[in-house]
Formats: sequence, C-alpha cells, structure tokens
Amino acid sequence: QVQLVESGGGLVQAGGSLRLSCAASGRSFSTYTMGWFRQAPGKEREFVAQINWPGGSTNYRDSVKGRFNISRDNAENTVYLQMNSLKPEDTAVYYCGAARRGIYDYWGQGTQVTVSS
Repeated sequence: QVQLVESGGGLVQAGGSLRLSCAASGRSFSTYTMGWFRQAPGKEREFVAQINWPGGSTNYRDSVKGRFNISRDNAENTVYLQMNSLKPEDTAVYYCGAARRGIYDYWGQGTQVTVSS
C-alpha cells in the first residue's frame, strides 16, 4: 500500500514556474515507477511525465518537453515536477501516481495549478 500527497500547486502568471511535490508513505517507494498526470475541466486525465523503475529513465508528453522536469528523492520518498515556462494550457489539477508493471495503482488527491495569461 502506498499513500501519496501532492503539494506545491497555485496560481502563477504565464512564463512562471512552480515545483510540485508528491510525498509517499508506505513500503518500497523506490521500487515504483512514479508519474504525474493532469486533468483540466471537461477533459480526461492525461499523462504528463514519469520516472521509471528500475533505471530512472524519464518520459514526457510532447507539449511539456524542455519545460518540465521530473525527479525523485528516494531517501525522502518524494517525487517532484519542476514546471517552467508555464502556459495557460497547463492549467489543470495535477495528480501523482505510483505504478508497477505499467499499471498505476495508487493516486494522490491532486493539486490545482492555474496559469493566468
């Protein structure tokens, strides 16, 4: 069992930055692939980024490549999403998830990110 709690969302102007954090509790955090997803009003939840286990390779959706960076601190049981050059279309609720064998089994409650133009 893994519990996830996101933080760091807020209101920012276009071009600004935010860093989201996802604190995990439970066993074996370091052996999960961790990901960030987002859901805008009226839209389906979409993949943003993930950091894979094992190996630590990362994947991003095309629209955030070069602007967002996912990282993890296994000693702190935390995964981060650094978001730079934010755009209004990045506005959404951002969710952290934990996956094994390609299936996301655990989710946080989400944190709101609002980017004003």
